[in-house]
Amino acid sequence: MDFISASSEGVILDVRSPGEFERAHIPGAISFPMFSNEERAAVGTCYKKEGKDKAVELGLSIVGPKLAPWVKTAKKLAQGKPLLVHCWRGGMRSGSMAWLLETAGLQVKLLVGGYKAYRHLVLKAFEAPIPLRVLGGKTGSGKTEILLEMKKQGFQVIDLEGIAHHRGSAFGHLGLAPQPTSEQFENVLFHELRHMDYHQAIWVEDESRHIGKVFMNLDFYSQLREAPVLFLDIDAQYRLPYLVKVYAQYPKEMLAEAIEKIKKRLGGQHYQRALACLDLGQFEEVAAITLQYYDKAYLHGLEQRDRQNIQRLEIHSLDTQIQVEAIIPHLAESLKH
Repeated sequence: MDFISASSEGVILDVRSPGEFERAHIPGAISFPMFSNEERAAVGTCYKKEGKDKAVELGLSIVGPKLAPWVKTAKKLAQGKPLLVHCWRGGMRSGSMAWLLETAGLQVKLLVGGYKAYRHLVLKAFEAPIPLRVLGGKTGSGKTEILLEMKKQGFQVIDLEGIAHHRGSAFGHLGLAPQPTSEQFENVLFHELRHMDYHQAIWVEDESRHIGKVFMNLDFYSQLREAPVLFLDIDAQYRLPYLVKVYAQYPKEMLAEAIEKIKKRLGGQHYQRALACLDLGQFEEVAAITLQYYDKAYLHGLEQRDRQNIQRLEIHSLDTQIQVEAIIPHLAESLKH
């Protein structure tokens, strides 16, 4: 889409309401609302009760005092670049704003079909074949760090957990920013994929369909599940210190709340023991108890894959550099699957 291609050279102004923008938006867009959430609701109610003409009159009365400030702000944002304007369907809101800014002498481009058309483009992209390769491993294997190091070395990598602001487990939200909506996750993932070379492998971490509160697009997730897996088989003795390092820094109350989330899966006895160990500051024992559940859950998911698509690699270290050095000779082999 020309509008999206032009986004690297222009400034995207999203004139939808703040609530619409907060739910999901084109990555890099600036919220430039024509109406506040309350104003949009009032215009919508007026349209339903009194018709289009009255709603337009109300809208004009609301935006009238805002015209000059909009132009002033838009000029500051533009800095000589084109302004790429859109609303939900490319209708009255974006058309009116584009007219105003063009009248003020600014270069403006409209997203035909609006954000709705953009979302169609996003969803269609996940239907196309994507050359995914999956890095697998039990909880605490340091997969994210490995992928980020692979990225530094020139491999194509998408950090799904980074996009989701979550590490995937009941403890995965600790220390991270609030999660985006599933829709915004899709938008960011789409923009990551746009910059990838589909003639080469794109590496991602093995995930369940939900990463915290984010649910992956089903078409994309289906491809992830069918992709070849390089499974790092790392013993718990190496993973436990890593988990303690990552999570023991957080308050015990927060850790207890996370353990509560998997209470039923741990079982009452293991749950109570985990809390008792947490209270005593025995963090490695807490990690060992929770790993009993997470390891079983991960291996169950791995068993649901085609065995011919799984390449196992034993690694006896949690040092990222050593891990990557051990992995690299096997990456070419994984591409043959």
